[in-house]
Amino acid sequence: MANHKSSLKRIRQTESRRLRNRYYAKTARNAVRSLRKLTDKAAAEAKLRTVAAMLDRLASKKAISKNKAANLKSKLAHHIAKLA
Repeated sequence: MANHKSSLKRIRQTESRRLRNRYYAKTARNAVRSLRKLTDKAAAEAKLRTVAAMLDRLASKKAISKNKAANLKSKLAHHIAKLA
């Protein structure tokens, strides 16, 4: 167990950040899943904007890596392009 005041605070901060990052990453995964299920191209394109913004926000806050965000956005755009 930590003995210093600063390390106790660091443990508290880390735990709260971990939970926050987990929540936002899970929300983004659910959004990606729901976007992949869409079959209507217009609805999918509209939802892609919000999902892409969500992924960019997560990457800027380092909840996910920027390459993962870019890969997900690319795959989603490719998926939507194949919809007819």
